[in-house]
Amino acid sequence: MVARLLLAAVFAFAAAAKLRDRRGARQAITSFGVPSAAAGPVAVALPFVELTTALLLVVPRTATAGILAAAMLLAIFTLAVVTNLLRGRRPECHCFGQIASGPIGWTTVGRNVVLLIIALLGFEEALLIPVSVPLPDPGVVLAFAAVLAVELFIALNLVRQNGRLLVRLDVLEQRVAAVAPMAAPSRGLPISVPAPSFQLQGVHGETLTLEALRAANTPVLLTFVDPQCGPCNALLPDLGRWQTEHSSKLTIALVSRGTPDENRMKSSEHGIRTVLLQRDREVAEAYLVTGTPSATLVSPDGRIGSVLAEGADAIAALVAQATGTATPTAASHQCGGAVVNPGAVRLGEPVPPLRIPDLNGAIRNLANVRTPTAVVFWNPSCGFCQQMLAELQAWERERAQDAPQLIVISTGSAEANRALELRSTIVLDQDSTAMRAFGVSGTPSAVLVDAGGKVSSLVAVGAPGVMSLLAPSRPALTS
Repeated sequence: MVARLLLAAVFAFAAAAKLRDRRGARQAITSFGVPSAAAGPVAVALPFVELTTALLLVVPRTATAGILAAAMLLAIFTLAVVTNLLRGRRPECHCFGQIASGPIGWTTVGRNVVLLIIALLGFEEALLIPVSVPLPDPGVVLAFAAVLAVELFIALNLVRQNGRLLVRLDVLEQRVAAVAPMAAPSRGLPISVPAPSFQLQGVHGETLTLEALRAANTPVLLTFVDPQCGPCNALLPDLGRWQTEHSSKLTIALVSRGTPDENRMKSSEHGIRTVLLQRDREVAEAYLVTGTPSATLVSPDGRIGSVLAEGADAIAALVAQATGTATPTAASHQCGGAVVNPGAVRLGEPVPPLRIPDLNGAIRNLANVRTPTAVVFWNPSCGFCQQMLAELQAWERERAQDAPQLIVISTGSAEANRALELRSTIVLDQDSTAMRAFGVSGTPSAVLVDAGGKVSSLVAVGAPGVMSLLAPSRPALTS
């Protein structure tokens, strides 16, 4: 009786611990060498088998079957432990859940052997029970069989349910991974706010201000670097080449820190001009820059003209967009991305005279825009557009007085666009003429047009970029 009760307590405790930490139990089973496909069902079924064994051990009429089941389970567990130890592997035991979790060892084998001896001694005593002891009542046997069948049914349904949940989780993870690049929050200062002014010393002792950099009446690319930053040093050859190739379209200025000597040596090697030195990170903090290399565009009128580009690839794309040198895609337009057309209107240039019909058939000329306006490029069948529709509708309801007007340039039928229930003007660009004119090849995207009818921002891509353009103007941050 003592052997039966001890074994029953061990198996009941082990089963309860596994049920409380099912994920850990599954990981432990996998680490013991059970294939991943079978680990889930084994992890679900094992606690029920252990509970059934404990129940058999407690009931006197089923004691022999319980002791036999306990001995078989202990033998299987011991064989699995010894096999892994002989292969030089020591996975987590997790036999009693998180309470007694730890790597297996020969002490684990010793513990199992002691329990196995107790089970065998109990089995021997059970065999010596006189034959005159009545056999189990058929009703008890049937009841036990019914309980076991219910447990197996529950276990199988749990396995199936867990399988369906895992499949759904995999699908959701794939969808999140696909949307993540578009949903990432934009960093840096919002587009169209006044750029923080600064006065910094150059590597040759000269003093330059933001106003002096804007004197050429071209966009200014402020590129934040650090002499100890490996990716920054790898980008220097490209920055030197861009300064030479695009000097008439773009002013490139490096904002660095450190001593003039180390910055002068690195910049002169690649023919880089205009390197400005911060005392620490005061200008980077004013522009909300947290890492290097990063870059942001300042328009000729002194406002932020782009979202913050972080990393060499993003900076190269920003330079290409600002200078109109990017390679267009083969498709006329795509959902979820944008590529600049080299022949498109650039920052600071007037909006081309595009005559486009609205949903009622009236012709609208975009060149007649004379109030700050955000032009949003849309496609009713684009999933990314649908995901931000509620946010755009909320912006319309709560639009601030100093926020820009909104014009939506969309594809699709008039009925599909009316179903959007947007209050702003919607015009139909069925042949993508307007998208090509603005250098846009993906939706959702947006660009700002100032009160003079000139493009005042680069193309913003994705919901975060579009909503950043729609935000009302805020005071610039100063260092």
